Amino acid sequence: MRYAEGPQLYITEQVRLSPMRAARQLLERIQSHGIDARLEALKELAKLSADPSFATEFINMEGLATLARLVESGTHFGEMLAFTLTAFLELMDHGIISWDLISVSFIKQIAAYVNQPMVDVSILQRSLAILESMVLNSHSLYQRVAQETTVTQLITHLQVSNQEIQTYAIALINALFLKTPEDRRQHIIRVNRPVKAEMAHQLYVLQVLTFNLLEERMMTKMDPNDQNPVNPAIDFTQTPPGMLALDNMLYLAKVHQDTYIRIVLENCSREDKHECPFGRSAIELTRMLCDILQVGELPNEGCNDFHPMFFTHERAWEEFFCVCIQLLNKTWKEMRATAEDFNKVMTVVREQITRALAMKPPSLEQLRVKLRSLSYSEVLRLRQSERMSQDDFQSPPIIDLRERIQPEILELIKQQRLSRLCEGSCFRKLGNRRRQEKFWFCRLSLNHKVLHYGDLDESPQGEVPFELLTDTIPVSDIKAVLTGKDCPHMKEKSALKQNKEVLELAFSILYDPDEALNFVATNKYEYCIWTDGVSALLGKELGSDLTRSDLDTLMSMEMKLRLLDLENIAIPEAPPPVPKEPSTYNFTYNYG
Repeated sequence: MRYAEGPQLYITEQVRLSPMRAARQLLERIQSHGIDARLEALKELAKLSADPSFATEFINMEGLATLARLVESGTHFGEMLAFTLTAFLELMDHGIISWDLISVSFIKQIAAYVNQPMVDVSILQRSLAILESMVLNSHSLYQRVAQETTVTQLITHLQVSNQEIQTYAIALINALFLKTPEDRRQHIIRVNRPVKAEMAHQLYVLQVLTFNLLEERMMTKMDPNDQNPVNPAIDFTQTPPGMLALDNMLYLAKVHQDTYIRIVLENCSREDKHECPFGRSAIELTRMLCDILQVGELPNEGCNDFHPMFFTHERAWEEFFCVCIQLLNKTWKEMRATAEDFNKVMTVVREQITRALAMKPPSLEQLRVKLRSLSYSEVLRLRQSERMSQDDFQSPPIIDLRERIQPEILELIKQQRLSRLCEGSCFRKLGNRRRQEKFWFCRLSLNHKVLHYGDLDESPQGEVPFELLTDTIPVSDIKAVLTGKDCPHMKEKSALKQNKEVLELAFSILYDPDEALNFVATNKYEYCIWTDGVSALLGKELGSDLTRSDLDTLMSMEMKLRLLDLENIAIPEAPPPVPKEPSTYNFTYNYG
């Protein structure tokens, strides 16, 4: 072996430096009094700390504790401190010792570097990284870090122009939010609401800049020399998405191999006409995602449209693609699509993704949950619901149609209410002494001119004949219908502190001369049926909650039926012409 840098001397047993020897020498030089010698030693240590063998030897010699004391002393600044923090972080990343062994004074000193308004960029970057590792690797250290630094202080680092500082600050904020209990998260959001808009814009800008790193691959075509007539590589010559689509497919096959195999096998088991073309789907999906997330475009000033889930994973773009390709395969199956339906499926998938992103899922797992709920049938339902509330449905022709339909629907509801009154209902009698519960029955005559009622010994199982209902009230004598506290039997019982539910179900029919027939319905439905029915008999407007609900439901159904799209059917304005008569009526058939 020979040195690649400096004097190209061969490595021999005399000049070979073992990890143990290198660790001992560096530890001695770090503790020397000469500043220049110490700086060079720390610089070399920052490089060697990435080696596991060296790291083990250095830590066994209490070298990590030595670095921690140097930081706690507060006597190191500039490059010397930056190299010290770099070496410390590299050594801890090997997982040789636990983060729980870190002292409180060390945490306070690192937090102080983060909280200082003016600090060297390299020191700030490494301090943010160390605090993030503490939060993620130890619950006790999370509590210490949360005490020493706040989200408000970290947000100030998002306002700098250095993208690396923004990235490390966001990583620490995410780590703190992941470890923070749910109730405490809401408090943090309320406290930081004044800076929320500025933070949202910074996160949006960072998101755009991060995705713009994909632009080079998105605009890179596959080398034509790598193509042949039987090779589908020609599909990757279109930009966008270019080679980015191939990168996504490769990531899916390597990282999520089970998912990739399942998608391929599912398509192999389908009929040929229902097979989803995986390559074409992946390419079109990549192009769609680039368009949705505006890959390659500059950030818009004042825009705050960022997605938190993209800051929770190192390979967020690739993971996002893997979630969406599974959605595409699922939607293709739900639609029972064929090759001719490809564009239609992609339109539905785009709508599913944009609807899910609009909900701002905090993680990729939450995105999966939301996409799972946005099935093809659910998208159709949402489309229909939104269609009814679009501006087109506020246009004069549609409003005119609604006004013409509404009287028909109200008449239908009115007839249903009167029909129910003709069937009759059983009511309980309320008295001062409830030793034995009594019942009475009331129903409307079939010609809608008389109310028949009478007492019963027990609750009836079916319809009660008119002959058993001896008392009557002519509808022409009815003056009004009262409800709630206005009812005479509710006023009489006011001293007894009537139950609120009873009060809501009470109504009275006033008839000549100043008499009242008092009711307490068994439930809200019966209450609405009878108050609506009596109002209909009196020629008054039906104003119950049930009427409003029925009117909305029936109007919506009727409007949908009348506005159904008639695809590929030309409706003539005039009836078709009658064909000419045949020249002869002597029809014969040759059965030979």
